[in-house]
Parts: sequence; C-alpha cells; structure tokens
Amino acid sequence: MATKKACERFIEEVHKYGDMKQTGVSLRYMLEFGSVPSDRNMIIAAQFLHKELPIRIARRAVELDSLPFGLSNKPAVLKVRDWYLDSFRDLRSFPEIKDINDEKEFTQMIKMIKVRHNNVVPAMALGVQQLKKSLDPKLDYEDFDEVHQFLDRFYMSRIGIRMLIGQHVEVHDPNPPPNRIGYIHTKLSPTQVAKDASEDARYVCLREYGSAPEINIYGDPSFTFAYMPTHLHMMVFELVKNSLRAVQERYMDSDKVAPPIRIVVADGEEDVTIKVSDEGGGIPRSGLPKIFTYLYSTADNPINERLDDGAGADVVTMAGYGYGLPISRLYARYFGGDLQIISMEGYGTDAYLHLSRLGDSQEPLP
Repeated sequence: MATKKACERFIEEVHKYGDMKQTGVSLRYMLEFGSVPSDRNMIIAAQFLHKELPIRIARRAVELDSLPFGLSNKPAVLKVRDWYLDSFRDLRSFPEIKDINDEKEFTQMIKMIKVRHNNVVPAMALGVQQLKKSLDPKLDYEDFDEVHQFLDRFYMSRIGIRMLIGQHVEVHDPNPPPNRIGYIHTKLSPTQVAKDASEDARYVCLREYGSAPEINIYGDPSFTFAYMPTHLHMMVFELVKNSLRAVQERYMDSDKVAPPIRIVVADGEEDVTIKVSDEGGGIPRSGLPKIFTYLYSTADNPINERLDDGAGADVVTMAGYGYGLPISRLYARYFGGDLQIISMEGYGTDAYLHLSRLGDSQEPLP
C-alpha cells in the first residue's frame, strides 16, 4: 500500500516541478561563469543546476505521458520516459549543496544522468517509427503537426539539459585545451571546422558509394569567434553529407564529372554564416516543408532496435533517422542562430547556417 502511495506522491511531485518556470542562460553567461572556476563559482553553478534540472526534466517527463496517436505507449517512448523519471528522482533525492565536496558529488551524479540519456534521440526515433508502422500509411506528414511540435520542444530541451550538464562537468577539467571554457571554444575558426566536418562527411560518402565529389571551401581560416565546436561540427557535417549524397546519386551513372560542393564562410557583424551549395538536383517545392519534419526521410531507415547496450548512440550513417536537418536547426537556434534551405529543383540546393556571434541570446526554452 505504502509503495502505491509513494508512487502517487512521486508523480505528483513530477507534475508540480513540471509546472515551475524554467530559467534560461546565455552563451555569454556560460563563458563568464566558466572562465573563473573558483570553488565559490562551482558551488553557485551546482546550486543553480540542482534547482533547474529537475524542472526541465519533469516538464519532458509529463509531456512524454500525453502524446497524440498513442505515441506515449510505444515501448521505446516508455523507456525514454523512465530515463527521465529516474533522473528526476536522482536529482530530487540529492541533498542541498553546501560546500565543494557536495558539489563534487553532485557533478558525478549529473555526469551519470548525461550518460543515461545518451540514446534518447535513437530511442525517440524508434518510437516514432513504431508509431508509423501502426498508423494508416495514407496519413500525410502534416497530420502529425502535434508530434513535430512536441519533438521540436523535446529535442530543444534535451540540447539545453545536455549543454548545462556538459558545461558544468567540463569546467572541472584541470588541464583544459587552450582557449576552451568547458564546451565553448573562445577562438573557434569556422573555416577550420567546415574543413574538418567536410573531410568526415567525404569519408562517409566514400565508404558508402566508393567515390565522393570534391569540396571547395572559401573563408578566412584565421577568423575566429566563440562557439561550441561539437555543435558546429555536427551541423556542417549534416549539411555537407546531404549535399554529397545528392550530388553523388545524381552523377553516379553519368559520364560527367560531379560538380564540387562549395562552402562559403562569411563573417558578419551579427552573424557568422556558413553556406553549403550543391548541384545535386535540388528538392521539389512541395518537398521543402517536409525536410524539417521528423517523420520524413528519403533514405532507408537504419535505426537500431537494440537500445540497451549503448549501440547506435554515435553511429554515423550516410542518411539516418531523417533527423539531421530538424535537429541541426534546433542546435543553430539554441544560441540564437538559424538554418535555412533554399532549393532550385533541377539544379541544386543552398543551405544557410546562421550562427549568432553576440552570445547574448537566451536559450529558447520550450
């Protein structure tokens, strides 16, 4: 009887926290706070996370329970919900943080939480796939508007939670690499990141198709700004991978040489913009609204049904969940940027990745 009561009390607490107001932070705040990792600052940061993380995690747990089309009951989604409830329980049962020893223990605990949530994206992708299998195939992707809006909120929130935990954990590194404050590189060269991401994408293309188009990059390698290298690499990699695939498939059986992909890095007052242009035949206008949805992929779906063993967390395939573009756009928007795709059917596609360089924009809290 007591366990049933305890269970009800726990769910009540989750709902109570799910209704609380979230507090956003900016890139600049993360930089300023992390640049002086004194004991006092670390304790203040841990106290903030101790209060903030349960609110963010509870919100998602509540939402995971009330999804349309029965998505909440799909086995993969139930698993994700349980991860969120376990993390909420861990955070709420951690005592108040009073000194640096408490802070160190708390940091170890949130590190574990971050690992627990490693497979959330493939698990949710699997849940959506389980949903698609059970529904009428004639349903149009527009009918799933509610699902798309939920997934946008859910993944944006996940980016924020991982950013806050990751930044706090990384700031503890006793020997940080030069110009690094936690996750943030204070002198990041977008041209260099574009070069590295392009090489990685070309390698995947070569592995998949046996050949890959050339990539030409235009930008000043010595120009730098403060940004997250992992986020930027992931976004550029995704855009270049899509372009390589489009060009490769268009010219595979042709005797013409595949035209190169062009990457331009522009340094503006407000934004750093990276443009990825290809001549891969473009996307029909009717298809453009679909490219930022989660239920649409032109490629075969390689989602792994085994989610317990950490498999699938970082496996990169040439075309995956159909999630690359919508999630890249969320990463761009997280720090005040955006991602736009402009296409000419019969010719090619231009992707514009805008990155806000002011660092003042607050997290967009869903």
